[in-house]
Amino acid sequence: MKNNENKELIMAIEELEKEKGISKEYVLESLTVALTSAYKKNFDSAENVKIEIDDKTGEIHIYAQKEVVKQVEDDKLQISLEDAKKIEKKATIGDIINIEIKPKDFGRIAAGAAKQHMIQKVREAERNMVFQEYNDRKGEIVTGIVQKADKGAVILDLGKLEGIMPLKEQIPTEHYYVNDKIKAYVLNVEKGIKGVPQVLVTRSHPDVIKKLFELEIPEIYEGLIEVKAVSRDPGNRSKVAVYSKNPDIDPVGSCVGPKGIRIQNIINEMNGEKIDVIEWNEDPATFICAALLPAHVMAIDTKEEEKFAQVIVPDEELSLAIGKGGQNARLAVKLTNWKIDIKSETQFRELMEYEENKKAEKQEEGNDE
Repeated sequence: MKNNENKELIMAIEELEKEKGISKEYVLESLTVALTSAYKKNFDSAENVKIEIDDKTGEIHIYAQKEVVKQVEDDKLQISLEDAKKIEKKATIGDIINIEIKPKDFGRIAAGAAKQHMIQKVREAERNMVFQEYNDRKGEIVTGIVQKADKGAVILDLGKLEGIMPLKEQIPTEHYYVNDKIKAYVLNVEKGIKGVPQVLVTRSHPDVIKKLFELEIPEIYEGLIEVKAVSRDPGNRSKVAVYSKNPDIDPVGSCVGPKGIRIQNIINEMNGEKIDVIEWNEDPATFICAALLPAHVMAIDTKEEEKFAQVIVPDEELSLAIGKGGQNARLAVKLTNWKIDIKSETQFRELMEYEENKKAEKQEEGNDE
């Protein structure tokens, strides 16, 4: 490489360090490896070659490394002691001597290899920067434009990267169309083929609802209200348990907002998914009763060790408590992390009568004996 090209190389490496954050030492070290490979490839060399790049001038030096021996058997890898002393006076048997070589046309080859290497390092740096940017956004909501939507994964344009939303992360009731603008939750960021970052996003995860609450409700973002738990049947219904340590704050009212405007914004974003906001309570019985809303609980018996609750509801509210397809009960179980057995008042009375009758029968059998 010519002197001006050498200077340009160093300037480019320093610019790369400044703009992309890749250290000069790292680039020079990796470039040395690339040039060594280019030399061996173009000159079909069986020699042990060492390449050094001056970190100030950019000048490239190529050395053939040879071992000092008594008798030379392979002149590409070995050098006699006599010849070695002409280069290094203190040379002894077993030393490695660096003999500078200047192969014809290597300057042109080196320039091409250096240019290609720099392009590669720039791309690598950009990929790493984008990876880090999105890796730091795990657990956040991003907005993307649908690029591809078929029977499988949905591909979103997130700006610098593509977001991939697999079928299992999609809302079953939603249909996605090219150019739709949608919000999604960043589940994970991975390095895919050739190091290109891949962003895995979801709209079906319970944390999507939790994050939308944080974005829409200032009191949650500020930490005045806490989202304690979320259970979700994506596209149909969610239950969100909220709590505030401050007795002057109504956590449910704050989340619903005046005339329901806050919660409606979240419902609209989720394309009409119903969202029940309930108040979390450290008392399991109180919390379970709230989780079963809109049904009203007449009585509840809890067993702490088994995390099991027996719940009695009015006859006319049994179907409401269970919900269509068992949805309400199932969401309440997920939300509270308790097993819940729901019975109507009539069912409970019949059960009690049955157990009383069985008890009476056993007593009569005992008396007969």
